[in-house]
Amino acid sequence: MPVLGVALVLRPAMAQAQDDLGIPLGTTPKAVTIEDLEGQPVDLGQFIGKQAVLLEFWASWCPLCRALEPKMAAARRQHGDQVAFILVAVAVNQSKSSIKRHLERHPMPFRVLWDTNGNAVRAFQAPSTSYVVTLDQTGRVVYTGSGEDQDIGAAVRAALRK
Repeated sequence: MPVLGVALVLRPAMAQAQDDLGIPLGTTPKAVTIEDLEGQPVDLGQFIGKQAVLLEFWASWCPLCRALEPKMAAARRQHGDQVAFILVAVAVNQSKSSIKRHLERHPMPFRVLWDTNGNAVRAFQAPSTSYVVTLDQTGRVVYTGSGEDQDIGAAVRAALRK
């Protein structure tokens, strides 16, 4: 099981993109397989390199993730036909059933996937929850950031630049 350090999860929100943590800009990450909430495999390769993608490494208990939700929803309303918005639920202090219960009470307009074995956490070098990565249509990382003060709209626009 992946270890996402609690100290990193609770660090102060970062206002700027691409700190020294996480996958470097310009990298093309390995397209790993994770699961949907029903336990079916989902190959991220069906998105990466085929369209712009926004991934957020997310947990139902994460206050920074909760603070990002309105920005994420606004960006999805504006660009959802051009960008795959995916929440990667990390396997730290939550289960598929707890996530399903959370989504029943708090529906979200994003595809939610389960990273049970930490494949995505490792592939994207996710240092914490609220970690956002956007990839352009070629599959190249064009933005990373973490915390509640991220400019999600700018991150999405960066992924859409040709």
